[in-house]
Amino acid sequence: MTGKTFRTLSGIPVEAVYGDGPLPGEFPYTRGVHPDMYRSRLWTMRMFAGFGTAEDTNTRFRELLRSGGTGLSTAFDMPTLMGRDSDHEWALGEVGRAGVAVDTVEDMADLFDGIDLGAVSTSMTINGPAPILLAMYVVVAEESGVERSRLAGTLQNDILKEYQAQKEYLFPPRPSVRLVTDAIRFTTAEMPRWNPVSVSGYHIREAGSTAAQELAFTLANGFAYVEAACAAGLSVDSFAPRLSFFFNSHVDFFEEVGKFRAARRIWAQWMRDRYGATDERSLKLRFHTQTAGVSLTAQQPEVNIARVALQALAGVMGGTQSLHTDSHDEALALPTAEAARIALRSQQVIAHETGVASVADPLGGSHYVEWMTDELERRAEEVFAHLDELGGGSLLEGVYAAIESGWFVGEIADASYRYEREVNAGDRIVVGVNAFTEGSDSRQAELLRIGQETEDLQCQRLDAVRRSRDDRAVAASLSRVASDAAEPTTNLLPALLEAVSVRATLGEVVEVLEGVFGTYVERTVV
Repeated sequence: MTGKTFRTLSGIPVEAVYGDGPLPGEFPYTRGVHPDMYRSRLWTMRMFAGFGTAEDTNTRFRELLRSGGTGLSTAFDMPTLMGRDSDHEWALGEVGRAGVAVDTVEDMADLFDGIDLGAVSTSMTINGPAPILLAMYVVVAEESGVERSRLAGTLQNDILKEYQAQKEYLFPPRPSVRLVTDAIRFTTAEMPRWNPVSVSGYHIREAGSTAAQELAFTLANGFAYVEAACAAGLSVDSFAPRLSFFFNSHVDFFEEVGKFRAARRIWAQWMRDRYGATDERSLKLRFHTQTAGVSLTAQQPEVNIARVALQALAGVMGGTQSLHTDSHDEALALPTAEAARIALRSQQVIAHETGVASVADPLGGSHYVEWMTDELERRAEEVFAHLDELGGGSLLEGVYAAIESGWFVGEIADASYRYEREVNAGDRIVVGVNAFTEGSDSRQAELLRIGQETEDLQCQRLDAVRRSRDDRAVAASLSRVASDAAEPTTNLLPALLEAVSVRATLGEVVEVLEGVFGTYVERTVV
């Protein structure tokens, strides 16, 4: 507890929490993971950024930190997400367009140039090639004098949701989950401040799921990773405290608050009762929130500022540990620096002007919020029962089966179709889209545009690295990657660290792994 007295604008003193138990900080943590929540420490204002070259994004990172951001979150371009170098034929026209291009350790070094990696917390939204990017980050830190044990941050590394929603996978599910568990094993042993997986409902929701589906599918994936790590020989309490989650905050305010509360309660109960966790930290679900990009409209984009602020408020009311607020121009292009600053300022207004940070779980005890929390938990449990049956008592096997049969994809597609029908019929109002449309095209917004020169420059940078490296060392390191990949019980991280340290490229490492693991082709759902 802090020594500060918290008062309303009228001067009325307020307590840290109101209502009966279980209170915030008490099992099952429905009301929050800390007793006084934001009184002691505000959520991390972790703004998502990435475009162009590493130098371009480094400039944006510095701007966000100067503007009061308290953490960094990296968006990678499509070639990087798909494990391809910037000069690969598939990368044509995509380099730096939807995120930053990272091909080698040199790009990672430029991305964080002048930023103390021992002091700042970094999140990386990357999945299929996530362990390779983690290896690059570790090498950059150690080459700049920062020990890996000091690094704090989060690797998304949630491959299961890629097969369900976002589709940025490289290898089949089982070897991909092996890579996830390798990262868990490595960070558990050597990076105690690092979160090796951020189990992500965000992309499930962006693909069109309901809030209940986002909650259920995300937690099912989390339980699947727990089972995979335990099967790899880890005790649950050795790694579970470093698992984190990533949720979407959409437009239905009270449903979102209920979703966050239900997530904490379900996780705590399942981790204790099914997986035998005894460390309190293993039971506490910690999560990052991002406002709903899919809710942003190209029509009247300034209205998105209001949408984002309300969604951010729901995340705070639901007890998030960190928060990204979307920029109002993201339905049109990558965010401009001005738009990103406004998005950050929205968080700062919530934190410092509204008073909502003065009380933990201020909506706790509301009949509607408590009912919504219970109802979302009930719907999630129905999904868990279905997956448990599919997997013969294993949620991991149930998730595999539901991926391979196309069940997840079908459920999300049906939900998305229902929503679109409601909007098209006018049963659900979207301001500026199917109602209140006057002024939708009143002016042309200033947009951030990425030109061909970015791709040309990135390819030149990549070529320079290839010409300056020791090719024999690269070949030897890639041979080790292949041999270690062929041994299911061998942790791949040491081989990946060696490969990237001698400047093997992302695409070269991925091609070697594809030679061992194969690639994945999704089953068509009709």
